[in-house]
Amino acid sequence: MLLRPRPFLLQALAPLPFSRSPLAVRRTLSAHAAEAGAASRGDAAPPARTRHKNSRKAVPPGVSVNTALFFPPGVERDAAVAAEMLIPGSNIVVGPYAGDARVKEAEFIKCSAHARDCPKDDRPEFAVLGRSNVGKSSLINALTRRKEAALTSKKPGKTQTINHFLINKSWYLVDLPGYGFAAASKSARMDWSSFTKGYFLNRDTLVGVLLLVDASIPPQQIDLDCANWLGRNNVGLTFVFTKCDKVKKGKGGRPDENIKEFQENISSLYPEPPPWIMTSSTTGLGRDGLLLHMSQLRNYWDNEAI
Repeated sequence: MLLRPRPFLLQALAPLPFSRSPLAVRRTLSAHAAEAGAASRGDAAPPARTRHKNSRKAVPPGVSVNTALFFPPGVERDAAVAAEMLIPGSNIVVGPYAGDARVKEAEFIKCSAHARDCPKDDRPEFAVLGRSNVGKSSLINALTRRKEAALTSKKPGKTQTINHFLINKSWYLVDLPGYGFAAASKSARMDWSSFTKGYFLNRDTLVGVLLLVDASIPPQQIDLDCANWLGRNNVGLTFVFTKCDKVKKGKGGRPDENIKEFQENISSLYPEPPPWIMTSSTTGLGRDGLLLHMSQLRNYWDNEAI
């Protein structure tokens, strides 16, 4: 049993009932978006916390019903959404829980061979997961702006433990072993899968998973299977499309085409649209937006646990 309540930000296939009390928002969502964007650039302090909670999904006026937006906690189902309220290159609406998204300090804390060995404090955390060559370490380095926060390697499968990085002394970014092929024996890869699943099912401080998907190639079944497993186990996730600046010759499709195909494949698994964002560790695309998105989920988690 969880020691602290986790917000089920999205659910798949057999969703649990979801109900939350209404939120009275006195200011417009546009104002919240402007404040949060300024905070992420270092121009303003984060907004005051609130203990109110709300539902997430809506089809705003003027937006096609085929446009699947992710509405974070605190946003009314029938809220009108202006273009400036969306994080660029994503389907994510900025809500009232968005706050200071700056990474001022990043510190490696420990590596754990088992989920039971992970830090036991109450700090919220985000886990970074993906295929062994999807660019997990590069994304972590880009988010923290430390070239060696997570070691990168030309040999996929280098990460073999659960690695915790403490951000701003308040929350964790967790680097998990990649799935798929790896520079290790088949038995070792099976062990990694086992303890990674144990981490997801037993880590009560887990806010959500950043599931990385390579946008430079067509959708891979192993990524769809991973998303399916996370959804079935009520583990909240955000799809982070990596390598959006690259077009690989002979592997088919531009990044935007591959992302669209992936979303079409995953839509049957999720009754509500999961959040997604385009990124590039090379150009910096999506870095600030992803951190802003994480801030609103983290702040909601903090208030949910009060």
